[in-house]
Amino acid sequence: MLWPFIRVFVSMFLSLEMMFSGIFAGVLVKPYEMPETETGEYTQYVDPFIGTGGTPWTAGMLSPAATVPFGSVRLGPDTSFIGGAYIVKTNTSGYYYEHGHIKGFSHSRLSGTGAEDYQMFRVTPAIGNASAGVMAYSHLYESAVPGYYSVYLPSIDCFAEFTADIHTGIHRYTFGKSADARLFIDVTSTAGNYGAYSGDVRVENGVISGSAVLSAAFSSRYEGLPVYFAAVPDKEIVSYEITGNADDLGIDINFGDIKGQPLEMKVGISFVSVENAMENLEAEAGSLSFDDVRRNALADWEEALSVIDMESEDEEIRKVFYTALYHSMIMPTNFTDVNGEYLGFDKEVHTADGFTYRTDLSLWDTCRTTHSLYTLIEPEIQYDCLNSLVEMAKVGGAIPRWAMGAGFAGSMLGDPANIVITESYLKGFTDFDVETAYYYMKHSSEVKDTKVGRDYVNLYNQYGYVPDDLAPADESVARTIEYSWEDGAIAALAEALGYEEDAQKYYAKSMYYKNTFNPQTKYFQARNSDGTYVWNFSPYITSFYDAVMIEKFADCYCEGSARQWRWNALQDIDGMIELFGSEEYFVSELEDFMEDASLNRAAIDPGHGFWVGNQHDIHTPYLFSNAGRPDLTQKWVRWTLENRFSSDINGLDGNDDGGTLSAWYVFSALGFYPLAGTDKYWIGSPNVDFATVNLGNGKTLEIEAVNQSAENVYVKSVTLNGTQLTYTYVTHAQLLEGGKLVFTMSNTAE
Repeated sequence: MLWPFIRVFVSMFLSLEMMFSGIFAGVLVKPYEMPETETGEYTQYVDPFIGTGGTPWTAGMLSPAATVPFGSVRLGPDTSFIGGAYIVKTNTSGYYYEHGHIKGFSHSRLSGTGAEDYQMFRVTPAIGNASAGVMAYSHLYESAVPGYYSVYLPSIDCFAEFTADIHTGIHRYTFGKSADARLFIDVTSTAGNYGAYSGDVRVENGVISGSAVLSAAFSSRYEGLPVYFAAVPDKEIVSYEITGNADDLGIDINFGDIKGQPLEMKVGISFVSVENAMENLEAEAGSLSFDDVRRNALADWEEALSVIDMESEDEEIRKVFYTALYHSMIMPTNFTDVNGEYLGFDKEVHTADGFTYRTDLSLWDTCRTTHSLYTLIEPEIQYDCLNSLVEMAKVGGAIPRWAMGAGFAGSMLGDPANIVITESYLKGFTDFDVETAYYYMKHSSEVKDTKVGRDYVNLYNQYGYVPDDLAPADESVARTIEYSWEDGAIAALAEALGYEEDAQKYYAKSMYYKNTFNPQTKYFQARNSDGTYVWNFSPYITSFYDAVMIEKFADCYCEGSARQWRWNALQDIDGMIELFGSEEYFVSELEDFMEDASLNRAAIDPGHGFWVGNQHDIHTPYLFSNAGRPDLTQKWVRWTLENRFSSDINGLDGNDDGGTLSAWYVFSALGFYPLAGTDKYWIGSPNVDFATVNLGNGKTLEIEAVNQSAENVYVKSVTLNGTQLTYTYVTHAQLLEGGKLVFTMSNTAE
């Protein structure tokens, strides 16, 4: 059991590093008066530092970088240990709150994932002859609000500020010392210990431009992602020096003595060409100042967050709610230049017609909550995603399960896009090429002929499950459960499209999950090709422990334990409950599972019980309702809202994964939660007092929680437009009618 001790050691090291670097920065920092940061009606409640710290592998992996809703540029700090030392999984977004040093400021990053990518064209300020390197900083002299980030760098007496538009990042540096003020652009920078190659940079008529090919955690899986920039500073370049070679390229730009004179630099980004990067810059920020762009970014966020006008007497709830809503709108990324061009999965330039092409789709995660939220409040974004998935399949040969940049990242397992596509169609999103999507959904269930898709699909179809002996140490149970869920989505879409024969076929395949359920233990377990269950089984060992164990117990599961994968037949919840023998036994086992949740949020070891911070059991509090105990759903939803989310730097219970956990909070705080892959929402227990949701169809839904409090967590009654709801679910169509949803709360279960 070495792994827990490794985690504790790393966590202690991080704390010490932050303490000593903070002391060092504190010694260097002269008393510096940070300017006040402007916010608005909704952005005042957003804290971009929530989820930027905590135990690395269970942290939110978020960044305070300046960005606009669903933008391409996410401009902010890349942090490190003393001396630039690197430890994996501490800052996959580029930023980690416990780090005490800043390497520089790069132009994009993945949000909330465990994957290190982007972080291109890192800019590091310097003065005099000092090399541009890591710099100590203090959180006392750092601030962030939506669309803006700033930090004081004491070692060079420089106040650095950043804002952004969709494809453009704006830098502003105010140097307090009289010396050569310099900006070093690392043209081949990227995330973590990865690299970029084929770098190119030039200076012409005061414009710095260049390109590189990213080859990081995901982009290296498809031969690299080309990216281009054009930078326009507002001060004359005194001199510059190009350093390194094509695979380690930088440019050191000297602006001379500009003490006290803010240096602004606009940087346009494109994945098509330098020309497009400049066109993006001109269209978004050409004649605008830093403060102009900053005000525009703030206005964009105010408009985006105003989609839900929420009221609560609890300041903490307001802050967590609007920060969660903010984080749900970072990705997917706008990959379409202002002229409509984008780089496709075939590495050819295409033009988006009637939609915005979007990428960075963390579908194994976001299919469960985030896309469901878009169907309700951001239908245009959801349509963009559907159209983009179809285009990706057309040129790439398959629908991705994790689309990053211009290629298949291939992370995780199965076909989670099936859930998104079917759910969207059932909710009325029919104005896209659903027939092409349906073709690729079916194809992936039958054949694997691309590097993505279902591994072991032939075995799954032959045996009705993935045999563990024929898929050794490769998540055989998790794959069987996921594939059957996704076949259920095909069946539901086939029925909606009128393909009855297909519907029956894929409905039958959606029941394959039962073939791994051991009636003796009442767990989903690994089975060999001869039908026998694998002997070495323990529900209390997770796949994380397996990594350091000689005898493997949990390698048939993905990122979890048998207990955490015990509740996953969302296409057949009633049938899953029947496998337990009775509703009473199901409830008692689920209650034990919930009670075994880690004592701490974002714990060093999340354990084998309920862990909302990972996707396989994110929905489990809502399952009590299907077994006749909605009171326990209400109890555990409120427990999760209270104990697994906060305004701390470790305010999430795991990686946010493109807004997945954040969307969980938004839904649950409002009192309902999506049954992914369907048009239904479970009824839960709201922790807000009142909210007005601006639906995508022009109507509004008012939500009122009468007598709601920390003690009154049970729903005495719930009505929609005066009609009492007496069932577990409310449908998407019902919510889209708008009107008023009223929860009457009590401190006792009904």
